[in-house]
Amino acid sequence: MLCGIDEAGRGPIAGPLVVAGVILLEDIVGLNDSKVLSEKKREKLFDEIKEKSKYHIVFSDAKLIDEKGLSFCLKNSILEIINNLKNFCDEFLMDGNTSFGIDILKHKIKADATIKEVSAASILAKVSRDRYMNKIASNYKEYEFQKHKGYGTKAHVEAIKKYGRSDEHRYSFKLKALGEENIGIQKSLF
Repeated sequence: MLCGIDEAGRGPIAGPLVVAGVILLEDIVGLNDSKVLSEKKREKLFDEIKEKSKYHIVFSDAKLIDEKGLSFCLKNSILEIINNLKNFCDEFLMDGNTSFGIDILKHKIKADATIKEVSAASILAKVSRDRYMNKIASNYKEYEFQKHKGYGTKAHVEAIKKYGRSDEHRYSFKLKALGEENIGIQKSLF
């Protein structure tokens, strides 16, 4: 059996990185890369995936991303998923172009659109992250996280200019729009 792995939240300037691993136990109709599905369709599939699979979801918050870096958080999350699901499958496949130095992890570009287990992982990661951003939005009204989910939209950058960053923001992600210099952790995003 195959465990598909994918992430959501690699590029935002606020909120967690979420990585999910999924082993499907039953067929599910309509799976695809979460980015091409409507929010309504993702939400419907989310519950069905959880009912018909073994899965594990890992959150890395902004503070950990700042302290350890995205690559560390991704690799650590993948290792946690492998450790939690290794007794239920014999193969692990990650969407993307790297195996993060993990011997038993295979990778494939666009696997989230072509391999059903990775599509399912993509949906679990995206919906989990979106729900988290919606949940915290009321505590950070000035940033309107429910609208952009922490991505660097013009409105989000303007809110940071006005209010500064919150504890949900990634301080290591430097923004050209704010006149911040790249310190080598992450390429400037704007």
